[in-house]
Amino acid sequence: MKIAVIGYSGSGKSTLSRKLAQKYGVPVLHLDRVHWLPGWQMRTREEKTAIVGEFLEAHDADGWVIDGNYSKQHFDRRMSEADRIIFMNFNRFTCLHRIIKRYKTYKGQSRPDMGEGCEEKVDAEFVKWVLWKGRTKNTKQKFKDVMNKYPQKVTVIKNQRRLDAFEQREGL
Repeated sequence: MKIAVIGYSGSGKSTLSRKLAQKYGVPVLHLDRVHWLPGWQMRTREEKTAIVGEFLEAHDADGWVIDGNYSKQHFDRRMSEADRIIFMNFNRFTCLHRIIKRYKTYKGQSRPDMGEGCEEKVDAEFVKWVLWKGRTKNTKQKFKDVMNKYPQKVTVIKNQRRLDAFEQREGL
């Protein structure tokens, strides 16, 4: 089973990905872990692309769960190879609430889906990302394109009630 979990920051992609990977017994790759080095330093595009490519090759036969958008890291390949695509389409204010809640849980430490040395934070730049910059016209179009290209394998989850129902159906 290959599952791509995409969507907006704070929507719960990583938590859902961990649960799905555990259920199906496949490895999970959190693209935030690939993107960030300790101290919130970004890896080079070449390094990120290589890491994701190696992961895809290493787990081609046994399956995977990959969470995150990062369009330069084999996005089209991930979408085409995925058996399922889950689009976490929570509204911006719910996502903001969830990142504040996450901050309270992980304050002063790195969360499991983030690289070591990246202590959880909520700063003005991240709030802008969650509310506006991460929801550009191009980003929204990218998600629409995925839904149009792969309608048979896309599941859209828009709120907590639908997420709870999905998790119950999946036995998570």
